[in-house]
Amino acid sequence: MTIITQDIAYTGDGLAMKATLYIDDARTTTAPGVLLYPEAFGPGPHVHAKARRLADEGFAAIVCDLHGNAQTFSDIAEVMPLLDILRPDPARIRSRAAGALDAVMKTEWVDPLRIAAIGFCFGGTMALELGRSGAPIKAIVGFHSGLATNAPQDASNISCPVLVCIGADDPGIPAEQRLTFEKEMREGQVDWTMHLYGGVVHSFTNPDADKIGRPEFARYDAAADAHSWKAMMELFNRVLI
Repeated sequence: MTIITQDIAYTGDGLAMKATLYIDDARTTTAPGVLLYPEAFGPGPHVHAKARRLADEGFAAIVCDLHGNAQTFSDIAEVMPLLDILRPDPARIRSRAAGALDAVMKTEWVDPLRIAAIGFCFGGTMALELGRSGAPIKAIVGFHSGLATNAPQDASNISCPVLVCIGADDPGIPAEQRLTFEKEMREGQVDWTMHLYGGVVHSFTNPDADKIGRPEFARYDAAADAHSWKAMMELFNRVLI
């Protein structure tokens, strides 16, 4: 097996965006696609590693853009003002997320009828907003993803199962936010599942999270990482394969 990559140009929210597709070049038929929306810092090594792992499993894995031109940041002080603009505006988040979906559906590699959206941190927020827009996707998975939205009434547009995997001690996703999300999902009659990991905080899927030096906020957790990945794969086996 040889995994190859291919850049995909698209637009979203008026920005020039760039995704990277990972796929086994020996594949002779279209593959189920997985859109991976990155953390707030943009499409860095963590999300690319997850995409390669999905490609090894037989998926067409697409690392999506967040800030335009596949920009990445290392300083949270640079990122927060950008997120503060996006967070209150579901339409802008959805535009950035949908641009990737629209482009991927047109590629020769991906089966347009079998696409899932997953995301990490703010990328999970993007995947959820894509679902709230009524996008024709087969699954949504959020890892340590922000759950809040200014358009909870749009949950009724979600047409696929939703799985969110959250650290119970994540200070960025407190119990109040989780309860509000549960209410939104129930009222929208969504097929949803939430896994809560005790003693786990933010960024638990990212082995580099410890480098931030804020273990009370962001910390890798191997057990939660493995369990959440397994839960995602079980969902994909049910709805994508």
